[in-house]
Amino acid sequence: MIDADPLAEVELRELVPAVIGVLVGRGADFATAEDAVQDALIEALRTWPEDPPRDRRGWLVTVAWRKFLDIIRAEDSRTRREERVVAAALAAPVTSAEPGAHGARNADDTLDLYFLCAHPRLRPASAVALTLRAVGGLTTKQIAEAYMVPEATMAQRISRAKATIAGRRLDRPGDLSSVLTTLYLVFNEGHSGETDLVAEAIRLTRRLGTMTDSAEVDGLLALMLLHHARRAARFDSAGRLIALADQDRKVWDRRLIGEGIGILQAALARDHLGEYQAQAAIAALHADAQHVDDTDWVQIAQWYDELLRLRDTPIVRLNRAVAVGEADGPAAGLAELRGLDEDLPRYFAVEAHLRERSGDLETAARLYARAAERAASLAERDHLNRQAARTRSGREPR
Repeated sequence: MIDADPLAEVELRELVPAVIGVLVGRGADFATAEDAVQDALIEALRTWPEDPPRDRRGWLVTVAWRKFLDIIRAEDSRTRREERVVAAALAAPVTSAEPGAHGARNADDTLDLYFLCAHPRLRPASAVALTLRAVGGLTTKQIAEAYMVPEATMAQRISRAKATIAGRRLDRPGDLSSVLTTLYLVFNEGHSGETDLVAEAIRLTRRLGTMTDSAEVDGLLALMLLHHARRAARFDSAGRLIALADQDRKVWDRRLIGEGIGILQAALARDHLGEYQAQAAIAALHADAQHVDDTDWVQIAQWYDELLRLRDTPIVRLNRAVAVGEADGPAAGLAELRGLDEDLPRYFAVEAHLRERSGDLETAARLYARAAERAASLAERDHLNRQAARTRSGREPR
């Protein structure tokens, strides 16, 4: 950690996109500039605790530029590009007074990087890794630890991602929906090791919101905050998953819920509805209920109708079946399931829940057990097996 202060490390991460932008503006290609800034970042993490610079941004620009020159000088053949870049370096002293050191250009550089790292040619996992490095300022080691893979494996993934977008210019307009998808993927990875990807996704989405005029960015931020507010209630002391209906709502973070609802209301008032705003509205209705019995399932079902108009996918229809089953009765929910593919994730868990509500405990127990066999995680498998055992015994949900 820098200066033993987590805020200082966050500040360092926030400088990374701007420094990459400075190097690219001087003629460096993105891939080499990003490597050089990462080298400078590692040096900063090593030296700043004992000798912190007064001008952190200027220090990073200076060291990253030197690293960049070292990289291109180490190449076997000298190219015209190198001669041009070195000439530019001689003509422009390295200081913090770069174009974009203050003002809009700095933000533009960072926004360009968001779009580049979420390029449609990249696979989702590669886009996430590159975003965490180039925009988030995380080191390859930190990203590898978060995903619990060897550092060499993550380095190869990032190298392939940079090779895929080699030569792509940092210019807009870009695909904002791809950026939002990438950030939501980061958020859903959760917490592994010392790097909290949930907090990182929220930080990057907040930052994106300051650089764009988009109700959907605000919608995604609201959705993240509302989900994150329930985090402390999702597992018990033994590490077992707790379903939403069974969570202790006194543990929910009401400050985050209030902030999320406020951001969502402002976004909806702009009358440019998008899928993240609709999802956030559903999350807000859950968060607003003081007890599970207070949940406004009719409104939730209506919001799923809106979401279907925006993004008609089997997963949305599956989740809508749950809402309809709660609003209009289990028979109506089961009717919504007809026509959906049984191979959908959580299909049998949803059917089991609706069968249980209809009073068919024997079928529900069998379906819970079948859902457990297809669970995506050990925690989910354990939860579904416990549901199956509870239903076989005829016990009511907690």
